[in-house]
Amino acid sequence: MKASRIIAIEKYIHTHGSVSLDELCDVFKVSKNTIRRDVDIILKKGTITKVYGGVQALETNPLKPYTERDVVAAADKDKIAALAAQHIEPGDFVYIDSGTTTRHLIDYLDADIACTVLTNNLDIMNACADRSNITLHTIGNTFKQATRSFVGINLGDTIQHYNITKAFMAATAVSLTAGVTNSDLLEYDIKKNIVAVANEVLLLADATKFDKATLLTYAPLSAIDTVITSASIPRSYLAYFEAQSIAVEQVQD
Repeated sequence: MKASRIIAIEKYIHTHGSVSLDELCDVFKVSKNTIRRDVDIILKKGTITKVYGGVQALETNPLKPYTERDVVAAADKDKIAALAAQHIEPGDFVYIDSGTTTRHLIDYLDADIACTVLTNNLDIMNACADRSNITLHTIGNTFKQATRSFVGINLGDTIQHYNITKAFMAATAVSLTAGVTNSDLLEYDIKKNIVAVANEVLLLADATKFDKATLLTYAPLSAIDTVITSASIPRSYLAYFEAQSIAVEQVQD
C-alpha cells in the first residue's frame, strides 16, 4: 500500500509540476506527517525538489530538444521506419510509440492495409488523420512539448484493456544490463504498460542508442521480440539477441 502510494504521489507531482503538501494530503487522504515521510523518500531519488510549502518536479536526464534529436542518424531512422512498416498486416491493432524514428512509420504504410493505430504522439496522430485505411485511437490528455506526446489520465488502467497485436517501441537508450530505457517518468508509465499487454514487441532503435542507459528501464531486453536497427550496432548485442532468440533486422548503410 505504502509503495504504491509513493509511486502515485511521484506521478502526481510530475503531472502537475509543482504541488503543495496540503494538496497531496487532500488527494491521497493521508496526514501531513505521512505525506512528509513519503515525499522524503521521493526526494532521495532526485526526481523532485522542495519549494516553499510543497515540492516541484525536476527534469532528470532531460532530453535534448525534439528538433535536435530528429536529425541524429536521420537516414537510419528513415530506413528503420520503412522496414518496420512491413510488419503491419491487415486487421492489426498496433501501438506506435512516441519517438523520432517511430514517427516516420506511417509514411511507409501501404495504403491498402487496413489497420487500427493507437498512439500518444501528435505527429503520428496527424499522419494517421488523413489515411482512410487507418482507424485511429489516442491516449493521454496532457501535451508534453519535449516529446510531442500526450500523457496522463490513468493510462495503466486504460491500456490494459487494449488487445494490441504489435507494439512499435522507441527508446532513449538500450543497454545489456539496464535494458530499454527512457528519461521521462510519465512516458515510462505508458511504455511499460504497452509492453506488458502487446502480443508482439518490436524495438526501433538506431546504433546511436546502444550501450547507453538513462533514468528509467521500461522493459528488459528479454521482453523484445524483434529489434529493427542500424547495420553497425555492437557485436555483443547481436550475440545476446541470438542467444535469447530475439529477431534482428538491420538496415543497410
